[in-house]
Amino acid sequence: MSGTRALLGLLADGRLHPGPALATHLGVSRTAVWKLVADLREFGVEVESLPRRGYRLREPCELLDARRIAEAAAMTGRALPTEPEVVFAIDSTNASLCAAPACPSGRPRVLFAEIQRAGRGRRGRAWLAPFGSGLTFSVAWTFEETPADLSALSLALGVQAVDCLRSLGADEAMLKWPNDLVWRHRKLGGFLVQSRFEAGGAASVVAGLGVNLVLPGATRAELATAGASPVTDLAEACGGAPPGRNLLAGRLAQAMCDALERFGREGFAPFAARWAALDSLAGASVRVSHATGCVEGRALGADRDGAFRAEVDGRVERFLAGDVTLRAVEGPAW
Repeated sequence: MSGTRALLGLLADGRLHPGPALATHLGVSRTAVWKLVADLREFGVEVESLPRRGYRLREPCELLDARRIAEAAAMTGRALPTEPEVVFAIDSTNASLCAAPACPSGRPRVLFAEIQRAGRGRRGRAWLAPFGSGLTFSVAWTFEETPADLSALSLALGVQAVDCLRSLGADEAMLKWPNDLVWRHRKLGGFLVQSRFEAGGAASVVAGLGVNLVLPGATRAELATAGASPVTDLAEACGGAPPGRNLLAGRLAQAMCDALERFGREGFAPFAARWAALDSLAGASVRVSHATGCVEGRALGADRDGAFRAEVDGRVERFLAGDVTLRAVEGPAW
């Protein structure tokens, strides 16, 4: 794995690198370089091979670096409470942190992955994140006492994340209940929050976040074929000038840690008004699909425990889980 990662570091600039030069840099044979290139391709990294000329990435990529992530976080005026971790490839950052012992209160773990092979979204859905196209990471956090409104945590995290994206140029980024980041009603990113309860009233959570940075056309087509919600990326939302991956990583990680810390002290209350202001579905005609069926009505936002409210046939109904989609005035949901 170390050789594969080292080769990726050499190729990340997107320029053409002759095989002999790569072999010299890595201290291996040219045959070994060929095998490492094959390994990268197995991970989904698109490496072009030009006969007698060398290798290059199809597109240059800013690789994640723990030091640069920490420096970007510190630009907010507050350092991350712990050093971030960066791994080359992993099945799922959420699954890895969930399988580990709970972290001490005040000492979270922040885990980034260059390549996530089996990332999951809500309700077991796959999260497609081709190499270099976005950002996937998770934060493990322990609350000394379980917040009474823990079910609203993903909403609070969403507020912090969207405000962070807006500060980096995605001026129209908004939220969609319960845990999507959207831009003009297209999905920009999303959260997956998992929790477990410890003895003595403590609660440990792992909050994973995936954000599209520059999503390839092939991936957009694959998602469309699979019937997924319309998607977008920060390149589009920022007018063609998305933030660098390490800057984005550091700022989002700090935003999530700030949200978790404040939520532990004050719950959802200090986030509620801002969430309402960023609610992309406010007042819209929507369709709510849940465990026992599907209803249509007018979106009324979230209540203080994070439940979604909708006016259905003249009465207000609450939903603790489900999918909400915009509904055309006439015709199917879109």
